[in-house]
Amino acid sequence: MKSTLTIETLMREASHFSQTQSICDESSLYGVTDGKAVGTYIEHKFKFYLATLYVYEQGNSASGIDFPEMNTDVKVTSITQPQSSSPFKSARQKIYGLGYHLLIFVYQKIDDHAQRTSRLDIKHVVFVDEGRTADYQMTRGILEILEREGNIEDLVAFMQDKNLPVDEIAAKNLAEEIMKSPPLLGYLTVSNALQWRLQYGRVLQQAGLIEGIYRVR
Repeated sequence: MKSTLTIETLMREASHFSQTQSICDESSLYGVTDGKAVGTYIEHKFKFYLATLYVYEQGNSASGIDFPEMNTDVKVTSITQPQSSSPFKSARQKIYGLGYHLLIFVYQKIDDHAQRTSRLDIKHVVFVDEGRTADYQMTRGILEILEREGNIEDLVAFMQDKNLPVDEIAAKNLAEEIMKSPPLLGYLTVSNALQWRLQYGRVLQQAGLIEGIYRVR
């Protein structure tokens, strides 16, 4: 009987998978420079590994995340530029977070030209609670305004200065929500684009030091 996958076992298995993956030679990835192709390879291999041991709901395009039952999405990125993209749902995500947890694998790819194989050394695995997936500078600025007894007008002006992709009415609604329910300090760098571009440098620095950011490996 396969066990049911939980967030705790997901993190434990991510640690085990990253250790075994880091000593594996992959001939199919030799010479591959497309980061998306490498990321997809690791993600699929991790899910196949999990499926041999656990029962879990597979993510699909409707849910938009890899493990909908655990409200968790997997991101795989190179250590040379640790970032990825995420679907844009609303500007609110930059303040209150993406709405789901992140399990981030950060790898270094090393090609062996003599053997014509490639090794994916997974340097970091970090789990980020959904409450910490907002933008660092945006949430820090908002919290500083609130500490200085700022009001709705101050918050709206700040959002406009930061080019948050909202109109004036939506900005005012967000400001009213912030006054009632201040956000947590986020630790991602979330850049405006057709998709959010998520950058993980700060998360990697703070993993294991901040509540909600856990160093798995």
